[in-house]
Amino acid sequence: MADEPTKAPGQPAGDATVHIVYVDRPESEEAEAFHVRTLAPVVGSEEKAKDAMIYHYKHAASGFSAKLTPKQVDELSKQPGVLQVVPSQTYSLHGQSSLF
Repeated sequence: MADEPTKAPGQPAGDATVHIVYVDRPESEEAEAFHVRTLAPVVGSEEKAKDAMIYHYKHAASGFSAKLTPKQVDELSKQPGVLQVVPSQTYSLHGQSSLF
């Protein structure tokens, strides 16, 4: 069962929540630098982008998670190289766990 999207620490309810941003990063560019450069125009500066970011995904997927307002999600979705922006969700498994 999915919980509500993860709220960003210290943010009022209904404001910024954590989202996962999937990107199509050029192979020649370093992942974290590309992530910051992609988010900076939406949040106002590279420093604010670094503050908003929570994690960089570099192996199985290319992207990052960040604290974003609904307006920022909309703007970020239009940035070049952004494939998808989705709310971060926590899933709980139900059932018995067994130990061997």
